Amino acid sequence: MFNFLTDNLFVYLRTFFKKTYHMKNIVLIAALLLFSFGNAQAFEGKGDQKFQVGANFQDEATGINLTYDYGLGDNISVGVSSSYALGIDDVLADAADFGDRFDLKARFNANLGNVINIDPNFDFYPGLSLSLKNFGGHLGARYFFSDGFGIYTEAAFPLAKYDDDVDLFYNQFTFNIGASFNL
Repeated sequence: MFNFLTDNLFVYLRTFFKKTYHMKNIVLIAALLLFSFGNAQAFEGKGDQKFQVGANFQDEATGINLTYDYGLGDNISVGVSSSYALGIDDVLADAADFGDRFDLKARFNANLGNVINIDPNFDFYPGLSLSLKNFGGHLGARYFFSDGFGIYTEAAFPLAKYDDDVDLFYNQFTFNIGASFNL
């Protein structure tokens, strides 16, 4: 099962990174970071604060993603997430204005890392979000190498769109990956 998931993940990531990044270098750096650091706790519960910055990948665009989460209880957090599409395919570049490129979300997470007990440094969090573009869901995971630094990945998807005619960005599957920080 693990090999099936990792094989499919690498195939999916390769399609995103093949235009501008060297996949082998990214995988090597991630592997070195993953195994070279020590103790941390991914989600500490009430009062826990996380800030994440990363890359956003979707059809026709790539961009930047910023996220802030605040722990309300042992396994619950709320926060905000914002994305901005920087690299847009040439066909859509002229048609995309700031409103098309930008998205802001209020989010709710169920932090299940301590429930599934994989590793104290690992957190898995499904959640829901209400954005300027849609009502959606997300599945995320983060791993902390130290008390202050880790990596995260998220997959977000719309459950209900506000306007079916607006399809440019964020009303589709998006993938985020980047760095996570304890505040």
